[in-house]
Amino acid sequence: MEWYLAYLLLGAFVGFFAGLFGIGGGLVLVPVLSFLFEAQHLGGAQNLHLALGTSMAAILYTASSSAYTHYVHGAVNMRIARSMTPGLLSGTLLGALFASSVPQFYLTIFFALFVYFSAAQMLLELKPKAARQLPGRTGLTLVGSSIGAISSLVSIGGGALSVPFMLWHNIPFKQAIGTSAALGFPIALGGTIGYVATGLMLHTLPDETLGFVYLPALLMLVFGSAFTTSLGAKATHRLPLKPLRRGFAILLFVLATKMLLKAF
Repeated sequence: MEWYLAYLLLGAFVGFFAGLFGIGGGLVLVPVLSFLFEAQHLGGAQNLHLALGTSMAAILYTASSSAYTHYVHGAVNMRIARSMTPGLLSGTLLGALFASSVPQFYLTIFFALFVYFSAAQMLLELKPKAARQLPGRTGLTLVGSSIGAISSLVSIGGGALSVPFMLWHNIPFKQAIGTSAALGFPIALGGTIGYVATGLMLHTLPDETLGFVYLPALLMLVFGSAFTTSLGAKATHRLPLKPLRRGFAILLFVLATKMLLKAF
């Protein structure tokens, strides 16, 4: 039961910040799930892949809940969402298929470096200056495929990439966050399908898994985030985000560093 409680609390924590910042939550979910799975002796050499797949499946709920709340507040740019979705779906599916063939050591290094990049972006408030207009539908689809491929490799909702892209193209900050939350759903859908499909080809995964998705953890993560995701999305329009973003960034630095130390 203590593991179930840990998953539940993790889901509640990540759900709030997923809604608050328009991210999928994978930057926290993946390292913490990896630590929890290792403590339970789950996954073995596929420990990180199991964490990536479970995290991506959990983002399906947090992204949809967060996106709905931002949509109600009028903060989702539907033109961007519709145009990028086909590319996001194909990119995340292919990225997840590729991730399954990457050894855990190299996948850990790539993930940790990406977390450092995302944390630095938050901590230093590195926002690109609005300098361009949005590309057409084809351009947005191609951008979506690139964001989707990278997002599936690190199991995120894509906010660390899609928000800067939209800010660079003159999209207001809160609308960029809301639209990023909406884009998280097709990212999670394509990524989950990929991680389930590749995991089903293995026969060394623990019981109660569906491919690279550990179902007991997924269930508790969804329960934990059931209420906190919408609370976080509402808080975006009420709370000062600067100190919260800095604290979250420091947490990401700590988790990424711990992952690297364990890998080496």
